[in-house]
Amino acid sequence: MLNQLWRYSRLSSAAAPFFMGEARERTVLLSHSFSSLPVSPLAVILRIRNISVKILPMKNAEDKGEKWMTAKYAYNPRDAKFILTEWLPVEEIFSYERFQAYSKEDIDLILEQAHRMVRDIVAPTNDIGEEHVPRLENGRIIGPPTWGEVFRYYQQNGWGTSNFDEDNEAPLPEVLYSVVAEMTCAASPAWVYYPALTTGAAKVIQTFGDEDLKKRFLPKMMDGSWQGCMCITEPAAGTDVGDTLTRAYPTEEEGIYKIKGSKIFISAGDGDHVDNFIYLTLARVEGAQPGTRGLSLFVVPRFWINEDGSYTDNDVVTTGKEDKLGIRGCPAVSLAYGDNDNCRGYIVGNPPDETGVGEGMKQMFQMMNGKRIESGLTSTGITSNEYHNVAEYARERIQGRPLTDPTGERVPIIEHEDIKRALLLNKATTEACRAMVTTAYFYMDISEHDPDPQRRKWAADRVACLTPVCKAYPSDEAWTLLCETIQTYGGYGFTEAYPAARAARDCKINSIYEGTNYIQSMDLIGRKWIMQNGQAFADLLQEIETFIRNNKAKMLDFSQEFTFLERALQAYRFMQSTTAKWAREGKFNLVPCYSRRILTATGQLLGAYFLLDQALISWQRLQELEESHFDYYFYLGKVISARFYVRQILPHVWYLADLLAEEDSTIIDAPLAIFAF
Repeated sequence: MLNQLWRYSRLSSAAAPFFMGEARERTVLLSHSFSSLPVSPLAVILRIRNISVKILPMKNAEDKGEKWMTAKYAYNPRDAKFILTEWLPVEEIFSYERFQAYSKEDIDLILEQAHRMVRDIVAPTNDIGEEHVPRLENGRIIGPPTWGEVFRYYQQNGWGTSNFDEDNEAPLPEVLYSVVAEMTCAASPAWVYYPALTTGAAKVIQTFGDEDLKKRFLPKMMDGSWQGCMCITEPAAGTDVGDTLTRAYPTEEEGIYKIKGSKIFISAGDGDHVDNFIYLTLARVEGAQPGTRGLSLFVVPRFWINEDGSYTDNDVVTTGKEDKLGIRGCPAVSLAYGDNDNCRGYIVGNPPDETGVGEGMKQMFQMMNGKRIESGLTSTGITSNEYHNVAEYARERIQGRPLTDPTGERVPIIEHEDIKRALLLNKATTEACRAMVTTAYFYMDISEHDPDPQRRKWAADRVACLTPVCKAYPSDEAWTLLCETIQTYGGYGFTEAYPAARAARDCKINSIYEGTNYIQSMDLIGRKWIMQNGQAFADLLQEIETFIRNNKAKMLDFSQEFTFLERALQAYRFMQSTTAKWAREGKFNLVPCYSRRILTATGQLLGAYFLLDQALISWQRLQELEESHFDYYFYLGKVISARFYVRQILPHVWYLADLLAEEDSTIIDAPLAIFAF
């Protein structure tokens, strides 16, 4: 513990010169004083255990009399606490040596303090980024004010990339950190890309880089001095990454290559919030194979770091900035590498082998798969936040009279059946998505830290099976849920005065990012269903079957729910056998006609299983509580969420199975000429 305290103090003291001194004086628009906030997960536990911890304050805008609009952060962590303390067996995770600084009993306290930190420090960046959209001036991006300060605060105090530092002696496990990340996404969907992308890039360097790369880049990525970025997309190579044109040429210095090419849609790819940008860039070494097999990954700093720590230009130029639908505060830029033949980068891992095969896609897929689950996490955070916002509005908005009492008093709109339907759809679906995503992170912890290699492999297979579903299902459903939220506000929902419009704009990118949701659906069917000769996914379905068999007969209060879940499981297996038959018969093009809907059905099947499992726990809690207990309606809400989801959403699974049985080929048969009219 003393070593952990020393590490925390060392991290905090690194932040002090900026936050407590006068260096880089800049207007800060934050509206609260945060000197009472524990700024690190470990600090929370140390404080409760009566160990003295120094807390670093943020500068306060109120001291200068500044006024600004408050971000509408309404996230409620109660369901996440239920998942971590009552549903998932997180004791297993805390038993691993890596996470023994914490215990299950610490979860509530950590989440409460994270919730407070996110509300008071991160959430204000939401409005600031919307009011001060980044602009391109003289070849550089000028970003929203305060975003850099908040980024460094988050990074330097243990909530961001440094949580995953190999030398961190008290990191949060992924399953717990994911809830902190969901809160952050809920608070500021655009700002969150700063730490999230830096973390993804740092993890790749930590996993695949040599010691020189780690020492050269990781410390300043951990402390918020440098921004990490993922650079894949090109004007002629979007989803089809194999068409990448960016080239890498060996130099006389081992491991250093000249880079020449261009990238587009680079999120957080430029700004004034950090001193340097670290671009993880896919490029093809001269002479390597065509397609994805020939790609290598390079660490390309925007400014070259000399041996004495000084910077020189590295011939990377920002050539444009997208005018985006949403997440406007986070710039998406175009980059040109090596126009003056002086851009250099470090290769990650080994150069292409004698057959011209590079290691880049394998390395980049670590970051991409992480970002895919994060896309689902972000979507869940956004929809959850707006559910709580609109539920509060519905409780306060007086409009109309009940159908059963048309001459009675006007009532809050939450009493109208269609509003309750919209809220329940939001609540149940968001809880299903959260259960799915958090479960994936639970398996991730096991896959990385369990001492048993076989259990690590089993958990890694689970993560792989869940990844396309966690990415696509929440990000697809978010758009529908936010449309329901806008509708609930009525005319106000169609204005920017209420938060739903912005949330809808912010969420849409997640169904496009990191491989569109169509790509995820084909990955599910073409790879994940057949992984390990089909055994990995079959084991997941078998878990659902075992759950039904163990509980259906004894949980009579949920007999209809178990009957529906059983029917959906049978329908899902029919869909698997049907698509396999199409493959045997050469009807391959039928699969993409239905693949996205099959992925949605996968999310609905898993969501129903998870919610029903949670409902059984909640039902038992209800038997122990009086209605006056403060948690009574939380548990009742969990039961009702499961009933609604299983009875009104899950039936889509067997409806889709009936469609597949018809083998309708209307989509295939439609001539292209009809789309001119």
